[in-house]
This record gives sequence, structure tokens and C-alpha cells, in this order.
Amino acid sequence: MATLIDSSLLIAAERGQLDFGDISAHYAEEDVAISAVTASELLHGVHRARTAAQRHRRQAFVEGLIAQLPVIPFDLTVARIHASLWAELARRGVAVGERDLMIGATAIAKDYAVATRDERSFPKIPGLKVQRL
Repeated sequence: MATLIDSSLLIAAERGQLDFGDISAHYAEEDVAISAVTASELLHGVHRARTAAQRHRRQAFVEGLIAQLPVIPFDLTVARIHASLWAELARRGVAVGERDLMIGATAIAKDYAVATRDERSFPKIPGLKVQRL
């Protein structure tokens, strides 16, 4: 199985709440990647840093991740799946965060599971395999 790592796990690792080595070891036998949306969320955190020291630490962490993990783009195939999921959830009156839905659509398009700490949004996405770590 292949897994898309959500920003919730990576932010926890950057903050010292999880060890990125443990995350990597857990998925050592499978393909792992992040979505372009996750990369954007992580880079947003770099720009929102309160101090120069925090910005440098975050930037080093994020750039290291981006260099190490494949980044899957939000392309037309993903957009089609996203639109379908978005419409289905709207019909049912189910709310999912816009970026989480984009990440979920990316995972579904590539037949990946999503590894996350988020127990609210991802489990609501039909057809998405969710791994809690």
C-alpha cells in the first residue's frame, strides 16, 4: 500500500510531538509521499513563524521533507475526483475542510491511504483509506 502523509503528522514532528524517524520507519516498506496541498500548508507555516529563529528551523525542516518525499500535484485527474467528492458531500450536507478534501482527492486518485492525526475531516471522505498514526 502507498500512503500520503498529512500535514498534521508532519507538524507534530516539527514541534517535537512525534519523531519523524518513527514515522519513516512505520512506512519503510511502502511508498510514501505528500500532496502539493500539504507542501503548501507546511510552507505557510514557515511564512507565519513569529521569530527568525523559528522561521529558519521550520524552513530547514520543511525543505528537508520536500527534498526527501515525493510531492504529488493537484492535477486535472485529482480535480475531477475532488469536484465529484465535493458535490456528493454537499448533497449530503457533510462539511469537510477544503484543503483536506483536496488532499483526500489526491490520495484517492493515486490509490493511496492518508496517514493523519485528523479524526474529523478525512473519515468523512467516501472511498478514502485513513490511517491514524
